[in-house]
Amino acid sequence: MSQPAPHPVAIVTGGLSGIGHAVALDLAGRGYRVVVGARDLESRARIAAFGALTGAALAGGGEVRADMLDLTDPASVTAFCDRSTQRFGPADVLINAAGITAEQPVEGHSDALWQQIIDTNLTGAFRMIRACLPAMKARGWGRIVNIGSTAATVGWQDNPAYCASKAGLLGLTRCAALEGAAQGVTCVMVSPAWVDTPMMEADLAQIVAREGKGRTTTEARAAIAAENPQHRIIAAGEVAALVAFLITDAAKGITMEEVKITGGALW
Repeated sequence: MSQPAPHPVAIVTGGLSGIGHAVALDLAGRGYRVVVGARDLESRARIAAFGALTGAALAGGGEVRADMLDLTDPASVTAFCDRSTQRFGPADVLINAAGITAEQPVEGHSDALWQQIIDTNLTGAFRMIRACLPAMKARGWGRIVNIGSTAATVGWQDNPAYCASKAGLLGLTRCAALEGAAQGVTCVMVSPAWVDTPMMEADLAQIVAREGKGRTTTEARAAIAAENPQHRIIAAGEVAALVAFLITDAAKGITMEEVKITGGALW
């Protein structure tokens, strides 16, 4: 089985925010040629995030590119992957980190919101794997890491679409792993508990608003940390460090697995 090039190509969806950005920063600093995809490239936060990636790449000998990617649009996925291949060549590594959530119970849940979450978190990952897997198999080497959640195996009130999307992502992970195993391609899902990201902040804001008890997001965050056996919230960099190991040859036997990073928490 062949090995990746000296400067492997890594695609990171959702690479300008949260866990995806932490992963992209880590890989750029390790000399990877990193292509990040995001629906929003123009906001101040996204521009700053790309600046940080550029700095990491300069320090670590890697390269970075940011490109428009709408995972809910098959044409956008195809165009994104084509442009990435034209720039750097086929992806050696695919990190599916893009994701969304919304606080909403099953009762009264709109079809549109359900479809938006499923299409982004699950179908979007499927589309990216479908686009990248053939070239990985043809070269005899590839790494796919899907960023899941403890929500894949533990229910959470008012999050049916998110939980369903992550449970489905685990099933997809296992099937992709089996499909690529004989050709040196691994596929795993990393499932963290609460992670300190902008998505967590947005989710906490929705939670306290629905509660209507006057609790602040800071208080909600403190309560979550207190419930964790380690009395803290997982950092995005911890997830990135785990991903960095899982895409090495030292981890080539780890495939079709869900690897949790939780501090001992169930959620």
